[in-house]
Amino acid sequence: MKQTISFDPDLIRRFDVPGPRYTSYPTADRFSDNFDAASLQQHLQRIDPASGLSLYFHIPFCNTICYYCACNKVISKDRSLSAKYVDYLAREMAMQAALLPEPRNVQQIHWGGGTPTFLQPDEIRRLMASIREHFILQADGEYSIEVDPRKVTPEIVALLASEGFNRMSLGVQDFDPNVQQAVNRIQSVEETRVVLDAARQYGFKSISVDLIYGLPHQSVESFGKTLDTVLAMQPDRLALYNYAHLPTRFMPQRRIEAADLPSPDAKLQILSLAIAKLADAGYVFIGMDHFARPDDELAVAQRQGRLQRNFQGYSTHAECDLLAFGVSSIGKAGGAFSQNQRDLEAYYAAIDQGAFPLMRGWTLSEDDILRNAIIQALMCDFALDFTAVEARFPIRFSEYFASELDALQGLEAAGLLELSEQGLSVTEAGRMLVRIIAMVFDAYLHTDQQQRRYSRVI
Repeated sequence: MKQTISFDPDLIRRFDVPGPRYTSYPTADRFSDNFDAASLQQHLQRIDPASGLSLYFHIPFCNTICYYCACNKVISKDRSLSAKYVDYLAREMAMQAALLPEPRNVQQIHWGGGTPTFLQPDEIRRLMASIREHFILQADGEYSIEVDPRKVTPEIVALLASEGFNRMSLGVQDFDPNVQQAVNRIQSVEETRVVLDAARQYGFKSISVDLIYGLPHQSVESFGKTLDTVLAMQPDRLALYNYAHLPTRFMPQRRIEAADLPSPDAKLQILSLAIAKLADAGYVFIGMDHFARPDDELAVAQRQGRLQRNFQGYSTHAECDLLAFGVSSIGKAGGAFSQNQRDLEAYYAAIDQGAFPLMRGWTLSEDDILRNAIIQALMCDFALDFTAVEARFPIRFSEYFASELDALQGLEAAGLLELSEQGLSVTEAGRMLVRIIAMVFDAYLHTDQQQRRYSRVI
């Protein structure tokens, strides 16, 4: 069934509070330093070989800095850095793969960053060869990469296709020259279109474009022009991210003047315009900040109940364990989360010592697994079937979640959801605020004794 959305600015103003994005539950800020290499080894050995694997590779390097960016990155024009990094990725892969049961079938790969296409052509080939050395890539798999169109030629797109990539995410953010100048990302429409056209020429099955609203000097009129330009390119997916201005946490953002940012009301008007334009163009609202054409795999997976949410956003292949490689990367395997060292030198040092480059992690409790399933259902399906939860877990929903059901009644009265004895469904007006509903089931938020720094939900 096609998901629709209605935009209620008064409701959004009322509930636009800081909250987690639920790319995991528990969220990464809850992970513990007590999760050690022995813990990771145990969980890797628990992976069910009958289920396919998903692999994530974090490539942190960028040529230039975008001031809005909150990613873990290394800014450099020294291309020799990536050659060394690929060597260490191969060594980390060998360490993890040695603990995995056979067969190591891979259904999904994602290269993120940073800028993955910072890698030289021979390094792309070398990393893919290392992946194939340790894993079996399925012919019908989903293999995606994040691309900066300013640094990619049609020849590189052809190389990516020849190495098996079939999904691409293009960073755009905004085409307005004033906005681009303010965030230090100068990117023309033409160089973006060249890469998108090349991706189609070389058989990429899904092409996504990333935009950001709330950047300095944006207006309803200027962002409307960017949207019109992007929609004319007819991407399969579109991500519309909210810029969260947190300069005390992310140093590059200190170069953005707060006075240049659109007001909260202007941001809502920009978001409202974007939603209307996307709906008119036939895109389905997947959730949070993702839209897709009805025939795109994300939309199909949502209709079939196979959609999941993880550290790369919305994704298919919900049954896969996620192995992660590279600095700061986060995996989920065998009932645990694990995150690598954020610092490049600490990452290298650990691998040189023959140790996992582990920074922290979390072993999921039975309650975590239960609440994760509920939050996933809300974030992906906009609905929750109490009977289905009871069939999967040994609980009586009305008793286990008595306090949560009381809290949900307040959200129902506000118009975010509809409750029944069998379950709940998120209203069209509530879909933009689904994080608010998910937060009701977050046990760690309820018992939090320290201030957490989350972005606002809109």
